[in-house]
Amino acid sequence: MTQSVDLNADMGESFGPWTMGDDASLLQVISSANVACGFHAGDPDVMSQTMATARDAGVGIGAHPGFLDLQGFGRRKMHVPHDTMANMVRYQLGAALAMARSVGTDVRHLKLHGALANMASVDHALARACYEGALDVCPDIIIMVLASTAMEEVARDLGCNWCGEIFADRAYNDDATLVDRSLPGAVIHDPAVAGPRILEMVQAGAIITEGGKKIQAPIDTICLHGDTPTAVALAKSVRQSLEDGGVEVRQFQGRVG
Repeated sequence: MTQSVDLNADMGESFGPWTMGDDASLLQVISSANVACGFHAGDPDVMSQTMATARDAGVGIGAHPGFLDLQGFGRRKMHVPHDTMANMVRYQLGAALAMARSVGTDVRHLKLHGALANMASVDHALARACYEGALDVCPDIIIMVLASTAMEEVARDLGCNWCGEIFADRAYNDDATLVDRSLPGAVIHDPAVAGPRILEMVQAGAIITEGGKKIQAPIDTICLHGDTPTAVALAKSVRQSLEDGGVEVRQFQGRVG
């Protein structure tokens, strides 16, 4: 059987006249798009345009909720009561569903953004609040989790549809969490490094940490951040490396339990 994996990217992060990332080019490379829902980035016009472009490219659409933090781009830790956080996820997912349906498509997955995702990867209660909030709105949605973290444990326990994600452009700690962005080498910008590195992980079925540790992981999708200068080149390198290694790029189907 041919091995396959999904490629996803965060996008729709422009705001008004301010543009971030080359979404149109990325959508020619990836198979799933995580669209900002207005709290950390994006606005209704950007959401609509991004989803319509993704629809035309045959790319799966996901909601990408985060903290209410436009100035900090959702990358600052915030301590929000869990009930409130669940409502914030419901609110953002609702907006994504409405905008997707307005352009004749739908939302098939949900992925937490930035600091919220990093916090939920080690905080079971926070992850549960966010995921239960999303499932209240859309019970069949596929929850995209950081593989081999608290997120995965919560999704399995909930018995919902989920898929495991690793990052092409981020370094890993030995507990499968991401190296803090403030540290050297946390973000990988070189396409020549990213492609072969990801192929090695997919073939091994494991996250390979900065220290060389291999952590077995369900690798269903690979994330490429859309807000870096080399994003498109990096995405192309990852896809080419995977295909050259005999790995097919296609949308994930989701797991249960």
